[in-house]
Amino acid sequence: MEWGLATLPKPAPVSRLRVRFDAPRDTGAPNEMNRAAKTEIPQQRICATECYALVFGLFLGLAIWKFGNPAILDRVIAPPASWFDLWNDAWPLEWANWILLVLAVIGAALAVGKMPRWPGKRWLWILPLVWFGWQLVSATQSVDKHLTAVTLWQLGGCAACYFLGALVIGHGRGWKLLMAGLMVALAFCLVRAVKQKVFEFPREHAYLLESQRTGWTNVPPELFQEMKRDNVIINTNGVDVANPLILAKYEKGRVNGTLVYPNALAGIVLLLWPFAFAGVLEVTRQLRRTTRLAAIALVAAMGAAGLIFSGSKGGWLIALGMGVFWLYRLKWSRNLKRVLVVVIIAGGLAAFGLRFHSYFARGATSVGARFDYWRVATEVAIIHPGLGSGPGTFQRPYWNMKKPESEMARLVHNDYLEQFSDSGLIGGLSYLVWIGLVLWAAGKRIWTAGDWLEFAILVGLLGWFVQGFMEFSLYIPALAWTAFTLLGCLLVRAANQFDKSQAAH
Repeated sequence: MEWGLATLPKPAPVSRLRVRFDAPRDTGAPNEMNRAAKTEIPQQRICATECYALVFGLFLGLAIWKFGNPAILDRVIAPPASWFDLWNDAWPLEWANWILLVLAVIGAALAVGKMPRWPGKRWLWILPLVWFGWQLVSATQSVDKHLTAVTLWQLGGCAACYFLGALVIGHGRGWKLLMAGLMVALAFCLVRAVKQKVFEFPREHAYLLESQRTGWTNVPPELFQEMKRDNVIINTNGVDVANPLILAKYEKGRVNGTLVYPNALAGIVLLLWPFAFAGVLEVTRQLRRTTRLAAIALVAAMGAAGLIFSGSKGGWLIALGMGVFWLYRLKWSRNLKRVLVVVIIAGGLAAFGLRFHSYFARGATSVGARFDYWRVATEVAIIHPGLGSGPGTFQRPYWNMKKPESEMARLVHNDYLEQFSDSGLIGGLSYLVWIGLVLWAAGKRIWTAGDWLEFAILVGLLGWFVQGFMEFSLYIPALAWTAFTLLGCLLVRAANQFDKSQAAH
């Protein structure tokens, strides 16, 4: 199995454009002065909702940097004790909850003042309310009140981000200003991932091996005690040795960027890199050809490096599907697209086989482990179809129902099955139907529109929600809050495309 949550080290971890025309006042000045005033260039101002979208994007960028752990791990994340820790370590998730709460209150006030029309069918706001409402009902019968409490903050944040995206951020230029903070955070995360692969992990691996060989005599006492507290060094038969799980992690060479573990890094690449690629194509359109090609190559290389260095098998296959989906929207001949699809799939699968042949030769242990998680989650959903075991509590029934040889897991590694297991039939169905309806309703309008930036958001969301069938990204604030904000924004953009098509007719 991929190294599990129980053994994870700490990760390094604006509305419409307003244009004001200043009308000259009658001051008795000569007519020439008044005429000159009338020809002044209009002043452009950024409005309150656009400012809010920009700030919210910076907050989500901060989440990608500092809040990349699952909500259920809140107890193991200590507040930073120094400026060094504040910069390098993950921050307590409670901080993210309170920041989001303040931003949600401000966003609600802006929405009430603006009173926007809901950008979709009524089911697209009823279902998320039903889903989260049922989480609250399920919480009353939870088998672990603490796990459920921190999970409710996380899931409530997802619902809040969705409504903020649909009612405030997605209008006017707001969604583009939101993306500014997210693109900065994505760039930082990918640079960190490359740095881990090339410099940090090889150096740390060599340091651990050398320190173990010399009996830790080259390690300062304070650092030695800290490494023991973090289980980097463990005691076996009276001898202090490097944790074999940590050494195995370094040997695999999989990186996590600023997030909790490698598959989460793959998730942020799937979610945001399509927009980054479409964005660089758009903003470099007027640049010289060599400059434009260099910028495009850099963005493409960083995204590919992040995905490849993460070592995510599922992420690789999902990226192939996203590429085929994107290709079919191009206005090329059908025969040419068919040939390219065959080439992409064949080449991608061949590269996949070469890249992960040793993993499959070892028996694909993480796949087998996931089947055990899914089996237990299904059984819990059958045993408790009404309220489940309580939001975020999968680890409790799994401890009692797992196979003896299986490693312990805290989450199902399937966001959809986790909903059925944690909150029963109503919780699982309302979540699954809600996500499916939003992506279908927004996707069919964005597909026929001409805006490639909006289409890129759709592609990223499709990839991320598909990854939810094999990961637990719904429970990571950095990923889930970003995805649900973009989901709300996409609903607005799709409604705008519909309004434009209606006006054209």
